[in-house]
Amino acid sequence: MSSAKRPPRTTVVYLSRGDVARRLGLSEDTIKSYDRRGYMPPADAKIGRVYGWLPESIDEWQRNRPGRGARTDLGR
Repeated sequence: MSSAKRPPRTTVVYLSRGDVARRLGLSEDTIKSYDRRGYMPPADAKIGRVYGWLPESIDEWQRNRPGRGARTDLGR
């Protein structure tokens, strides 16, 4: 038996659309609509047909996305 120790495993947690909705205080339908329209950030993982986002990806997106009613067609 080898005396070398394995490094500890790290668990990566991904958020589902429902998790993202709860994290942001939005409905799951709103998140689905954002995703269909291309407003969501790219998923960090895809397993089959299921997409997942890292919490930090969603937090960064939330900090930088336009607010409700913001005009996105105007230059800054």
